Amino acid sequence: MLPAAIALALGTSVLLPADAASSRGHKAEKASATASADTQPSAGGSAKAVSSTGISTSPAGVVGRPTVNPPAPPGPSRSYAISLRQLGAAFPLQLRGVQGSGGVPFSVRADEVVTSAKLKLKYAYSPALLANISHINVRVNGEVAQTIAVPREQAGTDLETEVNIPVRMITDFNRLDIELIGHYTLDCEDPVHTSLWASIANQSELQLTVAPIALPDDLNLLPAPFFDRRDVRPLSLPFVFVGNADQPILEGAGAVSSWFGSLAGYRGAKFPVSTGTLPDKGAAVVFMVGNTGIPGVELPVPTGPSVAMVTNPNDPVSKLLVVMGRNAADVKVAANVLAVGGTTLSGRVATVQPLKEVVARKPYDAPAWLRSDRPVRFGEIADQRSLNVSGYEPDLVRINFRVPPDLFGWREKGIPIDLRYRYTPRPTTDKSSLNINVNEQFLRSYPLLAVERGVPAALSALLPSTEDGTVMAREHVRVPMFMLPAQSQLQFHYYYDYIKQGFCKDVMLDNVKGAIDADSTIDISGFSHYLPMPDLAAFGNAGFPFTRMADLSETAVVLPDNASAPDLAAYLDTMGLMGRSSGYPATGVAVVRAGGVDNVKDRDLLVFASGTNQPLLQKWAANIPSAITPAARSFPLSDLRGKFLDWWDRHHRVTPEDRKQELKFTSDGAQGVISGFESPLASGRSVVLISSDKPESLNNTIDAVLDLDRVKQIQGSVSVVRGDQVNSLVAEQSYHVGRLGFLTAIQFFLSNHPLLLVLLGLAAAALLAIVIYVVLRGRARSRLVV
Repeated sequence: MLPAAIALALGTSVLLPADAASSRGHKAEKASATASADTQPSAGGSAKAVSSTGISTSPAGVVGRPTVNPPAPPGPSRSYAISLRQLGAAFPLQLRGVQGSGGVPFSVRADEVVTSAKLKLKYAYSPALLANISHINVRVNGEVAQTIAVPREQAGTDLETEVNIPVRMITDFNRLDIELIGHYTLDCEDPVHTSLWASIANQSELQLTVAPIALPDDLNLLPAPFFDRRDVRPLSLPFVFVGNADQPILEGAGAVSSWFGSLAGYRGAKFPVSTGTLPDKGAAVVFMVGNTGIPGVELPVPTGPSVAMVTNPNDPVSKLLVVMGRNAADVKVAANVLAVGGTTLSGRVATVQPLKEVVARKPYDAPAWLRSDRPVRFGEIADQRSLNVSGYEPDLVRINFRVPPDLFGWREKGIPIDLRYRYTPRPTTDKSSLNINVNEQFLRSYPLLAVERGVPAALSALLPSTEDGTVMAREHVRVPMFMLPAQSQLQFHYYYDYIKQGFCKDVMLDNVKGAIDADSTIDISGFSHYLPMPDLAAFGNAGFPFTRMADLSETAVVLPDNASAPDLAAYLDTMGLMGRSSGYPATGVAVVRAGGVDNVKDRDLLVFASGTNQPLLQKWAANIPSAITPAARSFPLSDLRGKFLDWWDRHHRVTPEDRKQELKFTSDGAQGVISGFESPLASGRSVVLISSDKPESLNNTIDAVLDLDRVKQIQGSVSVVRGDQVNSLVAEQSYHVGRLGFLTAIQFFLSNHPLLLVLLGLAAAALLAIVIYVVLRGRARSRLVV
């Protein structure tokens, strides 16, 4: 039965919405779909023969030796639950009308097969529904899994039921839909009557029991099984260091964790760290130098930078991704190649060459950000299928994008959007419209015109009709800068007004369509980059200023001299955040200890500290807006006296002499602090300090940055993390990063210093008066001479 089960689990179905991993994940999907075949295609199109004895031979050009690798039996089953909210239903599903429906996609990992599934449904429905002709259908991939009755005695109350889903309905990519068939009368009825409704709570859970599948040891599967884009749960991938974690190895580990962070995207990623100990269960990434070896794993001694995929000796159905080399420098080379081109590798063991940089990276060229050098087409940042909707109650067209957080929008009308859209023309004049929201905030509304108005007048703004019967329209929209945080979403809602024909004449013709054209553009190329700092919101939402260079080539990480496993995990988690923000691995990051910080003084610094293990806390005490150690927590304070005396200083810096008070206390409670300030080593460079009173609480501090809800509270110059609570403070110390044009810089400077503007005006008036006086006196003297 196992081959049949594997074939069922590795079928094909509809695609999930595209994310940061879609392009890379497509290869993993293709590779995993052939995992049970007799031959395994490699990245180059060749095949690796697998004999019936289970002995695999590495392809030509790949260092390795024949290794006995018998197929492992499936491991024990496990169960987990995913809420509809995790699957994408941000709000409860509202089902309306005689046939209302709503749903979410869900998927199954390539290394798992579903053995049982059920839906724990939480719902409510209208008291007006007629029980004998109304019901709720639960559909999976279009098939009815179960029909739920709607008895009148339970109407209008919160209900809960379990729906068993036949395993035969489930494939790789699936669609779960809840459908309301509603009627409120046996006579003629209004198909959109307000009494026809049902509500499905997004806390409803899909509960799956799965059995693992033993995949072959082949790098062709990457990034699976270490990351599977079909899994919507947060990624947790342990990193294991065999031997000393030297500076190059840590830099390589940062590149790998940022790669997995970019793949995980909205899911988030965590990277627990251990030294020399493999996890008892699950996959892991192992960094190894020379012939150190891994107990229970047979690997060739590396002859250069190498990457291997092997079975975890503690868990026969899980894999280890081994990054190895003759020395630490080789390990870093292998890690960088894995992070940039891991999806091109194949075989059990691959020896790689150092990356050759063809074109150097430039500021603001992060793949996840809108390009700053030209307009960007919607088709470049959204899947074409997601731009089309149909029906009288269609879903929103959502376009996700990221903008650099330092866009300077002063005195600008907003970011321009050249919007092109199509829709089914209305037969008569009604209230149909296209509504545009930005991050759930209303922006504009455009009417969907009727054919009856005539082409010369009302349709003059419309482009020619298309073959599918829709008409095209074009509008120029400006989005105010204040509506666009670093992570933003454009939301287009087609509202079609339903015109009632009269008693017993109303028929719901579901024949309306709408589409946002892929050639629509958004353009940020005309904006300068300039931002007052520190701004921890820019760090939490976009990894700024470190992600200004996508590969973090202008960033240095300062780790404690005796960094513990939690310190290293915090570093790797943060690199995962950088990858999620930029969409590119951090192959250029430098890792140093406190003693080597002067060697990277020309970079932005990301400093980690737990307890008293970071010497820079004392060395930079006068510059840090807050500090936290097991002995004491301190927060320096200042007043506004002197503000009118330093009007010439555009930075408004608060120097150590300006600090009038300092709040200091001791406590045994766990606490973490994220601080931002200007680098003491170089003007215009930034430092973000992530510190905690003990190594264990450092993990919670990083979790606050990774949490999509708590990160909204991280802003200003200091954020204090206490359990699930985040409190932020804004210090008076300020500096700027970026550059403005000459005239814009003068205008902006004077706008922030009105007193200076008044003085300059008075000086100009006095100078003009003197010039006029001299000229008039000269003319008077000339008349007297005559």
